This record gives sequence, structure tokens and C-alpha cells, in this order.
Amino acid sequence: MKTVNHWIGGKTVEGTSGNHGPVTDPATGAVTTQVALASTEEVDAAVAAAKTAYGTWGTSSLSARTAVLFRYRALLDAHRDEIAALITAEHGKVHSDALGEVARGLEIVELACGITTQLKGELSTQVSSRVDVSSIRQPLGVVAGITPFNFPAMVPMWMFPLAIACGNTFVLKPSEKDPSAANLLAELAAEAGLPDGVLNVLHGDKVAVDGLLTHPDVAAVSFVGSTPIARYIHATASANGKRVQALGGAKNHMLVLPDADLDAAADAAVSAAYGSAGERCMAISAVVAVSSVADELVAKIRERAEKIKIGPGTDPTSEMGPLITAAHRDKVASYVTGAAAQGADVVLDGTGHTVEGFEDGHWIGLSLLDNVSTESDAYRDEIFGPVLCVLRVETYEDGVALMNASPFGNGTAIFTRDGGAARRFQLEIEAGMVGVNVPIPVPVGYHSFGGWKDSLFGDHHVYGNDGVHFYTRGKVVTTRWPDPADAPAGVDLGFPRNH
Repeated sequence: MKTVNHWIGGKTVEGTSGNHGPVTDPATGAVTTQVALASTEEVDAAVAAAKTAYGTWGTSSLSARTAVLFRYRALLDAHRDEIAALITAEHGKVHSDALGEVARGLEIVELACGITTQLKGELSTQVSSRVDVSSIRQPLGVVAGITPFNFPAMVPMWMFPLAIACGNTFVLKPSEKDPSAANLLAELAAEAGLPDGVLNVLHGDKVAVDGLLTHPDVAAVSFVGSTPIARYIHATASANGKRVQALGGAKNHMLVLPDADLDAAADAAVSAAYGSAGERCMAISAVVAVSSVADELVAKIRERAEKIKIGPGTDPTSEMGPLITAAHRDKVASYVTGAAAQGADVVLDGTGHTVEGFEDGHWIGLSLLDNVSTESDAYRDEIFGPVLCVLRVETYEDGVALMNASPFGNGTAIFTRDGGAARRFQLEIEAGMVGVNVPIPVPVGYHSFGGWKDSLFGDHHVYGNDGVHFYTRGKVVTTRWPDPADAPAGVDLGFPRNH
């Protein structure tokens, strides 16, 4: 059986812990690969490689760093299909979704290619007699990223390209459920000329995570995952003196007002709720419909959802693939049956779905729940699957109040033709990312991604300006030089001495 090993110091390093985790093809249910799980000693080796590389990379010129990144961007572009195929094989998402993931990751590589403008300092002259003050930003050292299974290429690319562009070295701990894409990203970086040890990939479980969170040579940790783990990452790493950005879970709402284009809103709800099988923190999982249009909206969503073709990601006609594991599939299904028991109307029940010829895959169909209570488990929890809840309210104010009562504040959207209502919504909603007639408001690379409340732990969002600030620290330099005309006698620099 194929084994996915670590990438440390610019080369593949076989795992020595003796522990391995299974990697499954979600479409067939078959274990196709095993991944080495790191020991504490292997964590130390990866961090040591990064620390050694920082000695030269941290003082390298911006032009040298960006030259590598430009070559890297070209290689990623040339290998899009290969990266996407690995994602489909281990995560299960359809090839078009996987290609979209690679494209969004490339946005951050492109941002990193232009890091020269992001790292410009500031200068104030003559703040006092012959005194100048400048501000500069410098790298932190060794930084780490812990990334989730749902975007095994994009989320790592949210982190390490910007971190290394700023002069840091990086240890990436990807999900052990779909690890191969991370190794290919590292191999392509080496092919682009990235020096050994600048980017390391360490596979593992909680042993590897805790090793990075407590390691004295790791200066900062980036994380994307569920809220309970984000809270743990933030608390543990902070207690060990590290800078932390920990992005947690979500329950993203979409408010539909009576004046909205209901066809556009239904299209958006279906793509945002069921795309990538709902396994994304920016999925719309709760539609909040003003009652006068709720029946029509639910009917339109159902009509569209029933046409979605579910099948293996390798089939170009498939529009949605399987879930990552059988256990996760069963957990998602339990929310549908539980919602019915808690009073919701099950408009579509996808829990019994199978795909002919792939009966052992981790399949689930699309589920649509109407008249969901805010006390229902299906509403309160992040399901992370293709389940869309519809909640009904009487007014705009009721909808905003319901949404703001959620402990999550990742992303949200409003569908309306009224600019005044949209403007109010932008200011009144308590979430970090807002879409106006846009269902998944993921910012482009030069803006920052992150939520509020239980969706983010730490002060900085990921990528964009926040990402640059997270991976650098500021320094202020105050200088005073004597005027050359005041030089001691005997030293003639050609300046007049008449003042």
C-alpha cells in the first residue's frame, strides 16, 4: 500500500513512529493509502529544519523571495489538474470543485508575489530637531499551519505562501484524511527553487498538533477547523507564548426579503448549501425567509435541489460527490432524522441515497428542512454536510435579530433589490463577511478572510493585509544624527561651518 510520508528539509522523510492512519477514497469506501503519523521527535526534526533555513531565508532579499514565488505560481498553474485529481481521490469533491479550490489558493500565491508593496515601511522626518522615526516589519521566524480536510490545497495556500514571502519558514500539518495534495504543493515549491527547510510538511494527529502548539521554536500558529478545536488551539498556543489565528466553525445565514429575485435566491441557496457537499465553513446552511415569500422560495429550492446529480468526483457529469468518511456521513444523516423529531418539515430527505456501482461509498443526498426551530440541533450545530435549514420570520428586524443571536459569526448574505435595506444589513449584522446578493462572500486574496464571535479566535483574519500583519511584527526606529557641519575639527566633509 502506498504511504504518504513527511516532507522535511527539502526531501521526503519516511515516518519512524510506526503509527499510520488510513486514507480512504470516499467514492468507493476503500482504503487506498496510509499516511505516516509523526512522533514528538519528528515534530522536533521538522521545526529544526525550518529554524535552520530561517537563518538565511529570513534575511534574504525581497527580490529573491518573489522570484521563487513567481516560478511557483507558474508551476501550480501547470499542475492544476494533477493537484485537483489528488483532492478528488482523497476528499471526494467533484473535479470542477477541486479546480476551483486550486484557483482560489493561487490568488494568495499571486498576492505573495507582490509582497514588496505589502512590506513597505513608513518614515517621518524631523519629528524633532534632526530626529527621524521609521516603522518597519520583520518576519517572526518559524511559523506553523494546521489545516482541515475540506480544502486540502486551498487552505494551506492561504497560509504558507504569504508566510514565506514575509521571510518566515513554515511547518504545515495538513489533515491526515487527505494528505497527498500538501506533499505535492511542497514538491512544486522545491522545484521552483525554494530552499530546503523553508516549507516542511509534517503529517500526524494530536501528537503532532500538540507538539507544534508547545514547541519553543514555533513563533506563531494558523489554524482552520471546527470551533471547539479552534478554541483549544488558541488557548494552548497562547499559553505557550505564540501568536495565534484560529478560524472556527460557522452557521452561515442567508436573509431573503420579500422584494428579492427569488429565482436568483434559490439558485444561490442551492449552490451555497450543497456545493462541495456542504463540507465548507462558508456554506449557507440556514435560509431565513420573510414569511410572505417563504413558501415560493422553498418550492424553488426544492425544484433545483432535486436535479443535482450525485456521483463520484471523477465523473465529469457529477455535480456533488460523497462525504469524507462513513462516520461523518452517518452523523450528517442523524441531523435530518433528528430535525424531523424536533418538529421540522422534511421537504427533501437525502439520508438513504446510494450511487449504483459505488454502493460502499460515503454517499448522502441533499436534504431540505423547512420550519426549523432555533432550538433544533440541526440549526444550532455546524452540520458540515448537504443539509439546508429554512427558518421563517415576519420582518427584516426579526431576521437580523435571529441571525445575530447565533454564537457563530463567520459569513452571511442578504438577497434584496433595496439598497437601503442592504446598507442597513451590512452595518447591523454581526458577522465578519457579508454578501449582498452574493451567497458565499469569500473575499478575494487582497482582502482578508475571517469571522466574528465563535468563528474566530485571535486578532487577525487570514490572508490579505491581516495575513501580512500576522506573519510579521512591527519595529519602530528613532534616529538622530549630528549634522556633518558639526563634525570635529580636522574632519572636513566639505560642509560650510557658518551656522
